[in-house]
Amino acid sequence: MHDFLLKLSIMLVPALLAVTFHEVAHGYVADRCGDPTARLLGRLTINPLRHLDPIGTLALLLLGFGWARAVPVNPGNLRRTRQDMILVALAGPGANLMLAIFCALCLRWGVALGAPPAADGGQTLAFSEPISLMAAFGLYINVILTLFNLLPIPPLDGGRVLLNLLPLRLADKLRRIEPFGLLLLVFLVFGTSLWQSFFSPLVFRIVALLAGEHFDVVLRTVQLLFGH
Repeated sequence: MHDFLLKLSIMLVPALLAVTFHEVAHGYVADRCGDPTARLLGRLTINPLRHLDPIGTLALLLLGFGWARAVPVNPGNLRRTRQDMILVALAGPGANLMLAIFCALCLRWGVALGAPPAADGGQTLAFSEPISLMAAFGLYINVILTLFNLLPIPPLDGGRVLLNLLPLRLADKLRRIEPFGLLLLVFLVFGTSLWQSFFSPLVFRIVALLAGEHFDVVLRTVQLLFGH
């Protein structure tokens, strides 16, 4: 129980920030482009309770990726429907990328305040530097959410971008797979080698680029939280 609470204390705030800012960004850009739906429904708030999806949040904490309740967008209210939908879709991953950069800066700052979190036999971390640990997880999870949501599969943000880039006839054909998009994603993640052979290495390359010399702190934090 102690280990669970300790891990939860590291993961909870960065995870909530990641999914909350993702959804708020969608709603904010939609509002700026002419659709006030999210604002009128009270979704332009950083209160995570307005955005959380129980299953998505649990998946985020257990598996390292997840989702929140989607902010509603009415394309009919947008001034330039297709162009603005692309901006709205990209706003979520863009917010996660900005958070990843912010967490990388916090990681460097946290480590600079004291010794980096020490490894005990290479398996566990000392918890004297909560800023570093939370920032390391925040960096990791926001890079995952940025890349994951850019996959060109509806209903992910990358799929929304692709729908609005394709000619209407092709877009209509792609839109037909949207009801099965989540099942397709589950298959790709758990039923193929895509995660291990491509997605995970790409995540760690970007994390390493942002973390710089403190990449080892991220690796040890991920190992502590997920056992890999």
